[in-house]
Amino acid sequence: MKEVAVNAVPEGAQLVDVREDFEYAEDHAAGTVHIPMQEIPARADELDGTKEIYVICKGGGRSAQVCQYLEQSRGWDVINVEGGTDAWRAAGLPMER
Repeated sequence: MKEVAVNAVPEGAQLVDVREDFEYAEDHAAGTVHIPMQEIPARADELDGTKEIYVICKGGGRSAQVCQYLEQSRGWDVINVEGGTDAWRAAGLPMER
């Protein structure tokens, strides 16, 4: 599994936030698609597996698990965002509420 720092996520990337609904509602990285971790198996077809998929959570743990699942089950090129939304926010990157 690849990992990148928050400032290495390209603008316009396919960025998936896998946190719970209440976490996502509080704030999230701008431009994310929200699919809670437990819904990934049922909703993975909503993602474009032909493009790189960047996965983000709060701190990087859940997103790493989702990356591993998508790599093993779909064979997709997925990238874990190190430090998650906490690091994204701390870096002053665009957020939405």
